[in-house]
Amino acid sequence: MASVISVLGSTGSIGTQTLDVARMHGLKVTALTANSNIDLLERQAREFNPKMVAVLDLGAAAQLKIALGDTNIDVFCGEEGIRMAATEESCDTVVNSIVGVAGLLPTLEAIKAGKNLALANKETLVAGGSIVMKAVRDRGVKLYPVDSEHSAIFQCLQGCPENSLKKIILTASGGSFFGKTRDELRDVSVKQALSHPNWNMGAKITVDSSTMMNKGLEVIEASWLFDCNDEDIDVVIHRESVIHSMILLKDNAVIAQLGVPDMRIPIQYALTYPERLPSPAAEPDFPDIAKMTFYKPDYDTFTCLSVCREALRKGGLYPTVANAANEAAVDMFLKERIRFLDIGDIVSDAVSSFNENKADISLEDILQTDRETRIRVKNKY
Repeated sequence: MASVISVLGSTGSIGTQTLDVARMHGLKVTALTANSNIDLLERQAREFNPKMVAVLDLGAAAQLKIALGDTNIDVFCGEEGIRMAATEESCDTVVNSIVGVAGLLPTLEAIKAGKNLALANKETLVAGGSIVMKAVRDRGVKLYPVDSEHSAIFQCLQGCPENSLKKIILTASGGSFFGKTRDELRDVSVKQALSHPNWNMGAKITVDSSTMMNKGLEVIEASWLFDCNDEDIDVVIHRESVIHSMILLKDNAVIAQLGVPDMRIPIQYALTYPERLPSPAAEPDFPDIAKMTFYKPDYDTFTCLSVCREALRKGGLYPTVANAANEAAVDMFLKERIRFLDIGDIVSDAVSSFNENKADISLEDILQTDRETRIRVKNKY
C-alpha cells in the first residue's frame, strides 16, 4: 500500500479524484504538478501541504510562486520540475495522470528512481511499452494500472492460477456516438463529442472515447500489461459501464469486475493494493441498473479501433505513430480545424504510410517518431 504519493497532473480529472482517495485515507502527498491551472493547484497545495509543486507553463509557475509565498512549499517549473516531482525522494508511489505521450519521460524517470507507479497515462505504454516494461523489470518496481478496464482485468486475475488466462475482454461504453453511421457523424460538433454518457473525463480522453481510439489504445496497453497478443484481446460494447472488463479462463469460465462508473475505485485499488478499504465511490444499485447490454464494435465506422489493432500486430514503432497522429488530430479537432471523421482518417493514413519500423527500439527512436509524425500530420492538414 502506498504511503507517500506524488501526483502528476493533479488538477485533471484523474488527479483530482486521486486526491479524493488521498484525503479519505490520509495518504501523504509530497508533490503535485499541473500544466497551467494554478488556481486549483494552489488550493490543492494549501490543503495537502506537499514539499513541492511543479507547473509546466513557466509564466504560470512564476505566478504560483508568488501566490504560495507565505508557505514553505517549493515551486518548480517546466519539464525539469515535472521530473523532480516524479523522483521526489520521500515518495514511494507516483500517480501519473498526465495526458498524452508527455507522460512517457516522467514515467521512465520515476521507474529509474525506484518509485512504484499508479499509471493512468495509457500513452506511456502505447508509445513506449517495450522500454517501460523492461525498465520495470530491471528496476524491480511495481506498476499498477489505473485505467478502469485494466484495473478490472488486474483485479479479476487475483487468485487465478498461472497460465489459466485464455482471453481478455475489454468493455467499452461506445462513447457519445454509439450506433451512429459515418454519414451521421460527418458534421458532429466538438460539444457533441465531449458529451459522454457515463464517465467524467478530460477533453482529449472523451474525444478518444467518441472515436473508439481510447479503446484501441487500451488494447495496445493491455498487450503490454498482461503479456498477450491482439488475438487474445476482445472488445465488447457495454453501454451501462457497470462491467469494467472481464477475463475468459481456459475452462471458459468468465470473471468480471463490476461497479459504478467512478474512477476513484481503480485509483484507490492501485494505491492501496492488495488492501480493500472503504471507498468514496457509491455502491452499485443493481435493481436500479435493471439490465446490462452487449454489442459488437462497429470497426467500419470507428476506424481508430481497427487501426490500433493493426499497429499492435505490426509492432515496433507503429503504435507510436498511431498515438502521435491521434494526439495531433484530436488537438486540431478541439480547435475546430478538422471534422470529426478526419481524426480516424488521419490516424489510418499515418499508420499505412509509415514504413520505417525496427525491432530494437530506443527512447530516442520513440521521441523522434512521435515528433516527425506530429509534424507530418499538421503540415498535411
